[in-house]
Amino acid sequence: MTLGIIIIIVVAAIAVAVLGYLLYAVNQKKHTGELKGRFGPEYDRTVEASGGRKEAEQDLAARQERVEKFDIRPLGETQRQDYVERWRVIQVRFVDDPVASLRDADALVGDVMTARGYPMATWDQRAADVSVDHPEVVANYRAGHETSQAMEAGTATTEQLRQAMVHYRKLFEDLLLAPEPVGARR
Repeated sequence: MTLGIIIIIVVAAIAVAVLGYLLYAVNQKKHTGELKGRFGPEYDRTVEASGGRKEAEQDLAARQERVEKFDIRPLGETQRQDYVERWRVIQVRFVDDPVASLRDADALVGDVMTARGYPMATWDQRAADVSVDHPEVVANYRAGHETSQAMEAGTATTEQLRQAMVHYRKLFEDLLLAPEPVGARR
């Protein structure tokens, strides 16, 4: 082999390696963009919680794969109206008994999740599952849950309980009104 051929082979190998890296980087950027678009603020929260982009993206992709296996379904109109009425009763009772109302709000959100087809595993798993189809309001679920824990410990104020009801209501409404899951289930 002549020196010219060796140089051509080396340059070609470098070009292929650079091209491969560029394609990988473009695909990675596209994947990151899709996850950011899909999960919104949940993407940033997961990156912060997991300590890095790569770990967070693996977690979010795994959530997506897990939830795609569920039979998430819309609520029927009768079911929806029943839940709306139950929520109304809980809200009215809040003035007289905020602690029981918050417990009931948490339970009602769980009932709606179950009716929609989300499995009721650990609380962390439920939050991760619901984040796939409801990424804009899962932060409300987390905030409401934190206040519920503070309430059980006896450290939550009435204002915190009121705010937790607002958080639960946002997720409740999103779960109730979402006719189809956001994620593709095919």
